Amino acid sequence: MNSTTGLRARVALMAAHCAGMIDIVALPVWVGTLIARFGFDPQQAGALATLFLAGAVAASLSLAPRFNRLRGRRWIVPAGYAVSAAAFLACMRTSQFETLAVLHLLAGIATGVGLSITHGTVALTSNPHRLFGFMQVAVGVLGIAYMAAAPQIIAQVGGAGLFAIFGAIMLAASAVTAFAFPNVRPAQAEAAVPGVRPARLPKAAWCAMAGISLMNVTQAMVFSFMERMGADRGFTPSDLHVVLIAVGVVNLVPGAVAAFLQHRLNARHAVLAGAAAQAILAVALVSSNAFPAYAASGAFFVSAVIFAHIFTFGALAKLDPSGRAVSATPAMLMIGSAIGPILGGTLVKFFGYGAIGWAAVAIDAVAFCFYLQLRNHSAQPDAQAASIQPQT
Repeated sequence: MNSTTGLRARVALMAAHCAGMIDIVALPVWVGTLIARFGFDPQQAGALATLFLAGAVAASLSLAPRFNRLRGRRWIVPAGYAVSAAAFLACMRTSQFETLAVLHLLAGIATGVGLSITHGTVALTSNPHRLFGFMQVAVGVLGIAYMAAAPQIIAQVGGAGLFAIFGAIMLAASAVTAFAFPNVRPAQAEAAVPGVRPARLPKAAWCAMAGISLMNVTQAMVFSFMERMGADRGFTPSDLHVVLIAVGVVNLVPGAVAAFLQHRLNARHAVLAGAAAQAILAVALVSSNAFPAYAASGAFFVSAVIFAHIFTFGALAKLDPSGRAVSATPAMLMIGSAIGPILGGTLVKFFGYGAIGWAAVAIDAVAFCFYLQLRNHSAQPDAQAASIQPQT
């Protein structure tokens, strides 16, 4: 059986995480392509992205409570990403909204299956916070490659190129995880409370889940329309391409910084700062008519939720060492992300881009209030912690 501590296993976890979190780097080009290349209005384009994310939410909500009882997890992950790849590749052959909607939903369900099991497996490692931080660095690397290549490919081959890229990413994740995804013994996941029904999650865990979900509403609502916002303000395609690449470069930073600050920064303070920073950056982005201000706020916008996400992930792994809460990460992230694109599209359609800035302030204010409830949490007792140590 694979150990979760080996290099191969860590690479597989990173590959699965990057594929499952594709929305955090792809939304501007994704929604922008659906509008520019397929002729959908902002509400329709946002709805397609929402269907993908809603499918991921449904899969995660279904799997997370059963995570520590699932058998054969190491094979479920590559199967999920293979189905997602097939759905995205099928999108290349149609431009009908209804067909694309069904395929987006299918891809989301399959992706959510793979990502939920991946995150639950990370919770069983010796230091979930640090590993998750470096997994987010890997997302940043993917973001640079995606933002550099995707607009060029789509410009050359049309809207189908978007789905070809998604299909290739999911197929690569399926291959890597089939080869190297760690296989944790079911007994390890179940040993935390042998013969006893798992304890209920504490209030702090639920508040952390609500906070990061709301931050992801803002993330998806604003980020989905960043590219279209810039285009509508007269910024050139080359200018927008530079900003998108800058987003990927900046996204390399928060994962490494969060891993470094794990024992130096209080998790509660980190997530509160993340919620406040996100609201400020959202308002700056939607109100910037000058390119330098637009570019600066856009480049740093995603980093706020990544930084807060890592500290939330680490806190949840301590609050619930069974892996159930962390396995629900895709649900808590993507239920917010699922609402964001269609909410943003509706606000833009009827009220303009400024409306999503003020909506971001309101949503992040509620997230801030939830995070205030995240008091200092202590590690679980040694007996429980020992039961979930990774294999050696």
